Amino acid sequence: MTFSDPGDRERFQMQPAVLWLLKFGGVVIVVLLIAVFGARLARDLAAKFPAETEAAPVVTAGETSFTIPAGVSARTIGEILEESGLIEDGGEFEREVRRLGIADELQAGDYTLSGGTLEEIVEAVLAGPAPSNVFKLTVIESLTVEEMLSSIAEQSGHPSQALEEALLGGEVKSVLLPESAPSGYPDTARWEGLLAPDTYEFRLDATPEEILSRLADTLVSRVDDQDWTLLEDAGLTLYDGLIIASLIEREAKLAEDRPLIASVIMNRLEAGIGLQIDATVLYALGENRGQILLDDLEIDSPYNTYLIPGLPPTPIAGVRLSSLEAAAAPAETAFYYYVLVDPSGQHGFSETLEEHNRKKQEAKDAGVIP
Repeated sequence: MTFSDPGDRERFQMQPAVLWLLKFGGVVIVVLLIAVFGARLARDLAAKFPAETEAAPVVTAGETSFTIPAGVSARTIGEILEESGLIEDGGEFEREVRRLGIADELQAGDYTLSGGTLEEIVEAVLAGPAPSNVFKLTVIESLTVEEMLSSIAEQSGHPSQALEEALLGGEVKSVLLPESAPSGYPDTARWEGLLAPDTYEFRLDATPEEILSRLADTLVSRVDDQDWTLLEDAGLTLYDGLIIASLIEREAKLAEDRPLIASVIMNRLEAGIGLQIDATVLYALGENRGQILLDDLEIDSPYNTYLIPGLPPTPIAGVRLSSLEAAAAPAETAFYYYVLVDPSGQHGFSETLEEHNRKKQEAKDAGVIP
């Protein structure tokens, strides 16, 4: 190529450099645009799909008490938790509550916690400290009314005598309460099975009447929630259903056995066969030992279902909800017998006495029963 003007040659020689600069600048711009939009995309995704925060390890296994002053920041609360030994890194707590958007909702007060995951600790501080003017009362299943009163006395601080007087004084009521106790039994036997086992929360100043009324009302509510049509069709009452539930409670060890034991009771009642339930004899004896002797079967008591046909006059224990449910809806079987066949508490069920005796002997040979 020839150039008529020397300037043309210079302009031609400069063109590659200019082009290179233009291309380089274009690349830089593209990279910057990618970076900007990439950062924006990452931020939007992070907002839409927040990452799970790994729970800070629990440092303490025992109860730890600490105070969160009013008005402190989430960072300060995290530091308090770290200093208390509940978590290793207070920053984890602060980041988690800010991620959840609850940093301004954390509650001041005096706490006692036993550790837990970061999520559980956050929930505890969000809920606030437990009220200091209440106590928890736990009444377990299978207790007689006298055993219940003793347990309530130990946990509430009210003397057993005060609880018994409250129960019999007329202020504690139940639509299921019979008019009188069985002959030869104390008046408290009227209340057998009428107090619902559970864990309750009461004010520290709750009276014996308030405590017992709550347990009695809970039991009535649970009975009312069941459909007792099947028992009513068989000529039985709601109170009879509660008695059956108490027998199931004392006899069954496993949940799956409850409807089956209920079926045995119903089948024997329908056939007019004595129930022959060991738990009723133990109740008559006033002892909670694990087995009965042959002589025990002769005890003169309305609760001795080996001698007296039909149901005992009252429940024999406090019942859990699943026992009530089994009494109201027993399984449909042809079983008339059951015996403990496994150390786990499993029972074997039989239609005939011959089959029952065989299972009973096998259980004895295996050392499951004496």
